[in-house]
Amino acid sequence: MASFAAFFLLVAAALLLHFGCCHGQGSAGNGGAVAAIYSLGDSITDTGNLIKEAPPGAFETIKHFPYGVTLGYPTGRCSDGLLMIDFLAQDMGLPFLNPYLAKNRSFDHGANFAVAGATAMDPADQFNGSSSSMPFTVNSLKLQLRWFKNFMKSSFATDQEIRKRLQSSLVMVGEIGGNDYNFAFFGNKSMGEVEKLVPGVVKTIIDAAKEVLDMGASRVIIPGNFPIGCIPGYLTSMASSEPSAYDSMGCLKELNLFAAKHNTKLQRAITDLRASYPDASIAYADYFNSFFSLLKGASELGFDANSTHKACCGAGGKYNYDEMKMCGVEGTTACTDPSAYVSWDGIHMTQAAYKAMSRLIYHGRYLQPQILNFPAGNGQT
Repeated sequence: MASFAAFFLLVAAALLLHFGCCHGQGSAGNGGAVAAIYSLGDSITDTGNLIKEAPPGAFETIKHFPYGVTLGYPTGRCSDGLLMIDFLAQDMGLPFLNPYLAKNRSFDHGANFAVAGATAMDPADQFNGSSSSMPFTVNSLKLQLRWFKNFMKSSFATDQEIRKRLQSSLVMVGEIGGNDYNFAFFGNKSMGEVEKLVPGVVKTIIDAAKEVLDMGASRVIIPGNFPIGCIPGYLTSMASSEPSAYDSMGCLKELNLFAAKHNTKLQRAITDLRASYPDASIAYADYFNSFFSLLKGASELGFDANSTHKACCGAGGKYNYDEMKMCGVEGTTACTDPSAYVSWDGIHMTQAAYKAMSRLIYHGRYLQPQILNFPAGNGQT
């Protein structure tokens, strides 16, 4: 079997060839300012929807400190501070996106429909009522898309007005799909069983993108999955006694190969999507390779190179992660300087890491193709 490194090089070469010849696709998103951002996704993007539903149990701690400690107050974001979507809005010269479920907030510049814990596929379809691995929220991509459609219809009088609005907006379809795999892996599904979910997850994401494109969206970004084998939660729960299970950066090879397979299938589907919507600008946000770039350049980016796989907030152990003692519960502590850490709670990233990722993706080479224009100077600090 080919090594992960060889597989990675083949994928990279294919992507270079593909994107080297396709930067001209779609004209709608390559000119003019973005007037609004509409976001669908999960905890990587949720700016406060989950806490509006006040679910008991998992992630209830995000309502309280130390979540939000860098901002000075908890916001429902799964971090010590801001997320990539916040930095993207800021760089676009727009206010932060308010969560859709918030009351008496402005949605003049867009809305955030993402919910922490959300899956791409409907839980009832994927988990068949199995309580052992059922998500703690039912706000799947399908439901978020329904919210989005209802919101647009209530905000604009006609379909023509909706199309006009969307033609000057950016729609983020994800990151999502990671939780479909997370719940399956942590529900003790085998790698083979989880791999069977990939076609359905990718199809669900692409179908959602088609719906927003049919409504008139002209600029759409679809992010891929992270290299989950580098995340403290997985490094802890799926630790191996075999040194060969890890790559040179200390990440689990098999899990990263799985994430790469998801991303490859998603990118192929995006290529087909572009062919069906030639007048729209559709970009892939490469979370996988941008995260590797962050790890490799950790010191230069201001992170503690010895703590790139450790959670800032946790309950000890090699990676400072304990799934029975999630950040914020009794027995856990937060580091004094979150900006030195990549991981906040073993699952999600710190504000500093999200900022670095945002710069690498939206101002670097990991948005493929580059479909965004930023006001002069924005995103350079």
